Amino acid sequence: MPAIILSLATFLLSLIVTALIKQRFSQHLLDIPNERSSHTQPTPRGGGLGFIIAFAVTSSLIAALTGHSPQLLPTQLASPNPICLWLVLTPLTITGIIDDRQGLPAGLRYLVQLATAGIAVTCFGPFPQPWLTSLGTPGTITAITLTVIGFTAVINLYNFMDGLDGLVAGTAAVQLGFLAIYLHQPSLWLMVAAILGFLYWNWSPAKIFMGDAGSTVLGATIACSLLNTGQDPVQAWTAFAITFPLTGDAIYTLIRRLMRRENIFKAHRTHLYQRLQQSGWSHAQVASTYIAITLLAAGSISLFGPAGAWVSLAGTAGAIIVGETYLGWHSSPSL
Repeated sequence: MPAIILSLATFLLSLIVTALIKQRFSQHLLDIPNERSSHTQPTPRGGGLGFIIAFAVTSSLIAALTGHSPQLLPTQLASPNPICLWLVLTPLTITGIIDDRQGLPAGLRYLVQLATAGIAVTCFGPFPQPWLTSLGTPGTITAITLTVIGFTAVINLYNFMDGLDGLVAGTAAVQLGFLAIYLHQPSLWLMVAAILGFLYWNWSPAKIFMGDAGSTVLGATIACSLLNTGQDPVQAWTAFAITFPLTGDAIYTLIRRLMRRENIFKAHRTHLYQRLQQSGWSHAQVASTYIAITLLAAGSISLFGPAGAWVSLAGTAGAIIVGETYLGWHSSPSL
């Protein structure tokens, strides 16, 4: 019951704070459409701060109550450790807000991400890679290095995918809900509730965008939850498969651009989700499709465990192939 009450409070707080941000900063953090945009109307960004604040308030409350009055709330509600989590999320939030407002050099943003990845590894340990850690110190150093790189990669992949109304927010809500159950990390439900409060304003047609602060924090929250697995490699790698519907599109697009000898550091509109929207799909149709694929992945992993993770990978690859086939057919001249 306390968890339900806290989740409802988080949802309402996110709903209200996002509305206040929308009203207060509608002219200060305005996203003006350009040739790379998928929207046509100027829309305020920075709305991710709404769900970040809501999650911060209630997760801090849990930390205080479970630490000083454990009889009020079950201790397991504090998993993942909110102090460790906010040591990671706070620098990303601050950097994202500044970037949304005035822009920051990519190098500086990445340095912050590397620093937060280091904090995450210190708090939660490296991602389980027993084939490396069994090699002793060199293997452990390699595992930590790969974890740090992978952590920053997840942050950036989620940022890359934040280009359509409700896409990242809706998909991440499903992913975090799954991870809350599968990895026994119930405090993630508070982030799910916070995202849903924001999603009310972000669903198509979006009244506000989450901005870099929101997308990087979501990516980092998911990455932290995947590290917080008690070093169980099977569980960790299986849970990682829930990210495929978003990370699969981003990685596929990166490979596709490399093969076409395009500058991967240059802004573009060639993600599969963007091309589907350009072909005539609405924002809501694209977002709903990605959410549905993520729900199928969650069901597959829940039912079949590691085998379900492979099904999720195959399903994501199949969805990309179907999407490319549809786009190829759609762009072909009529006979």
